[in-house]
Amino acid sequence: MKNILAIDLGSYETTAIIANYDENTDNLSISGVGIAKSKGVKKGAITNIDQASKSIKQALNDAKRVAGVEVSKAIVAMSSAYTKSITSYGIVNIPENEITIKEINRAINTALYNANIPADYQLLQAIPYDFKVDDLSEIEDPAGMSGSRLEVSLHLIVAQKSGIENLKKTLKQAGLEIENIVAAGYASGLAVLNEDEKELGVALIDIGATTSDLAIFINKCIRHTDYLGVGSHHITNDLSMALHTPLSDAEAIKINFEEYVKNDTDLIEISVIGSEEEKQKASITTITQVISARIEETFLLLNKEIEESGLKNKIGAGVVLTGGFTNFYNIKEIASSFFDNLPVRVGIPKKIDGLFENLKAPQFSTALGLLLYGKKEGLTYEIDSNRQFRSRYTLSEIQHHSQKEEEKIKEKEELVEIVTKKKEPGLIQRFKTWLSNLF
Repeated sequence: MKNILAIDLGSYETTAIIANYDENTDNLSISGVGIAKSKGVKKGAITNIDQASKSIKQALNDAKRVAGVEVSKAIVAMSSAYTKSITSYGIVNIPENEITIKEINRAINTALYNANIPADYQLLQAIPYDFKVDDLSEIEDPAGMSGSRLEVSLHLIVAQKSGIENLKKTLKQAGLEIENIVAAGYASGLAVLNEDEKELGVALIDIGATTSDLAIFINKCIRHTDYLGVGSHHITNDLSMALHTPLSDAEAIKINFEEYVKNDTDLIEISVIGSEEEKQKASITTITQVISARIEETFLLLNKEIEESGLKNKIGAGVVLTGGFTNFYNIKEIASSFFDNLPVRVGIPKKIDGLFENLKAPQFSTALGLLLYGKKEGLTYEIDSNRQFRSRYTLSEIQHHSQKEEEKIKEKEELVEIVTKKKEPGLIQRFKTWLSNLF
């Protein structure tokens, strides 16, 4: 039984989830959860290591207390604020005419070697999105196929070196080592997308408090990641400034907006900045205008990012929204008018055994996706943040593949040796040859 710890260090809150994973049964069960108010994080970036580490410690201690276990390594999400997408290609010859894990690993590493990664960035994830065997393309998994040449198209998510180092320092100060770093949008996709959506093409948008992560999946593979520095907290800021009310009152207005609309409320009483005892009246019409303006701007910018990816015409399954922002009133219907008639749905995390009930809200998509990453959910092949080759095959299966290859080579060597010996003339034959030469 293995313990998997997922850490999602968000701008608004920090989530730590511990799960038990049984590799024999492939069963994942949540055993502990901790949620803390985030500090030292702004727009997805760490701005104060000491404060951010305290948020992680608080969430982690709560999760460990519930789970009753000690964990020292974590799978951590990295915001798209630090990352960018790169495409690369690799090609290798297949000497034995049969493609094994070894050849696939070699092709992916060749593509990685060919990649033009900026000097101040390093690899986060390298995920193949297309294999080609000889002249046959769009192969999902070439393992076991025959061919003389293997090509791979690789999607690389690279992250700023400084961002990765700051994340490592923050986790270390919280008493943790990093087992793996995963792009937040990729993790969310594992949690909320189904196989049909990923195959038909889907744009996943995870909208949090101050950031929005975009991840586009085509033919079951991630093809593009992007970032927008706008989230639900910007609505709070807009309301605070427009109504001249404290942030706490503005946040309450945002949260209760659905109630105001359903109850057909005209005016509400709110505090005044600098004098919270002083009260004022705010019009729901004005509040609606402020919120609508911010939401409209957010979705227009997100739609622009999808268009600039060059993949919009391949998105057949539409747009899936997740993250805390999707709790807002009527968000699916509002969003539908901004994505050029693409279908829109709100993505709820897939059910996981154990203490899942309090985590089935969209704001936990990334953290739950990290757990699924730990159990190799949806994985075919990947080079991870440690530059290690990951496969859906277990280590024993990979070793089995390698052993079979070694056995094949040994059998061929033995066959060559037998044939060679048979070709060597024996003593009697050499004597006969000598006699025939004499006469």
